[in-house]
Amino acid sequence: MEQLTLLATRKRSVARITKNSKIYKTIIQAIQEKKGENIISLDLRKIHEAVADFFIICEAKSHVQVRAIADFVEEEVGKKCEEEPYKHEGMQASHWILIDYVNVVVHIMQPETRKFYKLEELWNDAVHEEHED
Repeated sequence: MEQLTLLATRKRSVARITKNSKIYKTIIQAIQEKKGENIISLDLRKIHEAVADFFIICEAKSHVQVRAIADFVEEEVGKKCEEEPYKHEGMQASHWILIDYVNVVVHIMQPETRKFYKLEELWNDAVHEEHED
């Protein structure tokens, strides 16, 4: 839950993003390229209490793959969008890595961690979209 607490402590940027935003598309593509599974985006824009416009959630089978996806997302977003994350958490344990781009928050989890925290259920008012290769 420490990752969720982190989200409440930072300021949101004024500019809102859409599914057509470069950063949104770059994150999805980077996850797909590193074989992230069960990729879902949650559109939080219509939820007043939401801490971001979108959550992008995926899972990976091992600590190594979780870290590889996180590193590649940061690399690709930096290169293509010239954006650095506001913060990232969980890099050492690599069960759940959170990358906070303020309006988009990326959650990369191992399957058992994802089942335990059930982010999709916590934000079930959000519009869910699955992203397959």
